[in-house]
Amino acid sequence: MCETGAVTTTLIHAKRVLLPDQPDLVTGWVETTDGRITAVGTGAATRTPDIEWDGVLSPGFVDIHSHGGGGASFGEGVAATRTVLATHRTHGTTTMIGSLVTQSIAELEAQITALTPLVSAGELAGIHLEGPWLAPEYHGAHPVARLIDPTSDDIQRLLAAGSHGAVKLVTLAPERAGGIQAVTYLAQRGVTVALGHTGCDYDTARAAIAAGATGATHLGNAMPELLHRAPGPVLALWEHPAVWVELIFDGVHVAPQLLSQVMRTKPERCVLITDAMAAAGVADGSYSLGELPVTVTAGVARIAGSDTIAGSTLTLDRAIRTAVAAGVPLALALRAATAHPAAYLSLEGVGSLAIGNRADIVLLDDALNVCRVLTASVSS
Repeated sequence: MCETGAVTTTLIHAKRVLLPDQPDLVTGWVETTDGRITAVGTGAATRTPDIEWDGVLSPGFVDIHSHGGGGASFGEGVAATRTVLATHRTHGTTTMIGSLVTQSIAELEAQITALTPLVSAGELAGIHLEGPWLAPEYHGAHPVARLIDPTSDDIQRLLAAGSHGAVKLVTLAPERAGGIQAVTYLAQRGVTVALGHTGCDYDTARAAIAAGATGATHLGNAMPELLHRAPGPVLALWEHPAVWVELIFDGVHVAPQLLSQVMRTKPERCVLITDAMAAAGVADGSYSLGELPVTVTAGVARIAGSDTIAGSTLTLDRAIRTAVAAGVPLALALRAATAHPAAYLSLEGVGSLAIGNRADIVLLDDALNVCRVLTASVSS
């Protein structure tokens, strides 16, 4: 990292800028006033810029699936959440959804209640429930004993704990008893539903999409492999034009060549995520993910004593670099970390350098290292 800081300038001119109305990066400028973007343009700036940047200017990154970082996790409360946010902010992420792993309904209710004030204050963009309505066969880093069928009573209880729509995203396995009904129930209440940690077949995935599911939680992970006679949920989610697919581009979870192909064939609906756990941004060692102990070695997190991957230590800047190294066009990689996740979850005012949006801006060098992070309201 080169430098981070609060917004102190009003006009930035850069060699390469990701503007919302341009198919590729262009030379251009962005003007901000009082934490909002007030003007943008291509070519030379309208006056002498406050910052002349000989690199890449991007909107602040948006991570809609992350469990932690900096040694802390979202499920550990307000102070821990602020540690997570600060850690990822130094890597260019200025908007985050807090993902909670499977716990008892009572524990999840308490965690949602603790995080909701941060959502109301705008520090956290929302809450993601990854469980407890997942398939035991594809539990990943979720405790099997806590996995249950979805019921309207439990769903109502958790949504009520996150007042004013704090719960933005739910991952579930549609083959569980009541799974399709749960998709419809959640979608009708404005909650985005993603299929994940599921062993469902192709037809069940299609039925869930018809019922209102619009996302794929970390495509290719915690779901059956795509086979020529049993394409399963991967093909159903990949091929559907309305479904957004999350991709963990760390070189560990899925082969970079496959993820690159997914992004090229689904360029308007791909979303880079980190699925980060507490070890993101800090050293290898022993951690926990929810109730489960995790060992991190050489940056790879696994459930202690097993080969099961337990989230990642990824940050979105590294995900972008890995995607570009795998052949993904830079403009697409940046949009998959900015505009796409914002559109997927209907997050207003973030994800693009559009007039009226928050002045969340990342300056990267030509090697795509984050050099400065400018935010609308938070010093970083």
